[in-house]
Amino acid sequence: MTMTAMSTGEREHAVDIPPAAARVRKIIHVDMDAFYASVEQRDDPSLRGKPLAVGGSAARGVVAAASYEARAFGVYSAMPSVTAKRKCPDLIFVKPRFEVYRAVSQQIREIFAEYTAMIEPLSLDEAYLDVTENFKQMEIATEIALEIRAKIKQVTGLNASAGISYNKFLAKMASDLNKPNGQAVITPKNGPGFVEGLAVKKFHGVGPATAERMKRHGIETGLDLKQKSLAFLQQHFGKSGPYFYGIARGIDERQVRPDRIRKSVGAEDTFASDIDDLALATAELRPLADKVWRYCEANDISGKTVTVKIKYSDFTQATRSRTMAAVFSSAEELLDIATLLLAGVHPFRRSVRLLGVTLSSLTRETEQDSSQLDLRL
Repeated sequence: MTMTAMSTGEREHAVDIPPAAARVRKIIHVDMDAFYASVEQRDDPSLRGKPLAVGGSAARGVVAAASYEARAFGVYSAMPSVTAKRKCPDLIFVKPRFEVYRAVSQQIREIFAEYTAMIEPLSLDEAYLDVTENFKQMEIATEIALEIRAKIKQVTGLNASAGISYNKFLAKMASDLNKPNGQAVITPKNGPGFVEGLAVKKFHGVGPATAERMKRHGIETGLDLKQKSLAFLQQHFGKSGPYFYGIARGIDERQVRPDRIRKSVGAEDTFASDIDDLALATAELRPLADKVWRYCEANDISGKTVTVKIKYSDFTQATRSRTMAAVFSSAEELLDIATLLLAGVHPFRRSVRLLGVTLSSLTRETEQDSSQLDLRL
């Protein structure tokens, strides 16, 4: 397994993805380091070097982002603010400034566009780039990643990490290998071996609930996953089965899709203990609604349809949806409808092990008629 780590200013040599003539793609995944928190520390020098959380500090607040100083105490995004404060008593909370994050993100995307038109933004702080063919006719993808990261630092003052590989899955995995402010490459020769040795719970696209389900089937590593047949994976994981079958072998044929528009935004959580009480279950909806809405705010989108997913202790599940006449305009409105939908399935036929909240029928804020933003039930 060959993975090469570099910091800005270093040059990669000897190791790279084979040339495009071999029809091997060159994919870069760029991920900004602690983006929201880093912007706040950049703009306010008094916050530098201190544990910082972007989000609300109120009793029902949620951490939207955490600085690396805060992460050292175990503080992470989507964590309830009261839990974060308990883990790090000196934690400083600042309110998010999404208009600033969007402006910085636009600067970063303009840098990407100097190299390729094949840019697939995933959020304000990360994107895939296909540089197999690029505007600067550079042969070595790691060289491109180094240049991009150096330009981001020069223009924004912020650090970025990058992963380079021959497909999206491995590029995403590689970008996490040398964070913060580093990069790594996974070659076609070493991709399958890298996946075999990796815990499936670390796979991008495998959440805690799926990882737990895989564990019950004896799948804990990439090698375990590779030993399962396509038929088995389709039987137990449905539409995701072929994807899991491919990535277990280092194969991911998904293309980098410029201007990708998501069909839905969702969040879900599997509880440590199953829940029978409606009030307790309702309380678990708030961090899910907040997480969904943070993504919507960051990406200037909203939607009209909310769906609540309920998975019971016997793994059967139910969903309830409602489509509104106008798009949602706040997390509170989203939470209100989700609460009504959950109440509609109470009393629960069994105890609840997982809840999910999804917003769909998405549109860009700029496409919406402002006269329709007054939501009524």
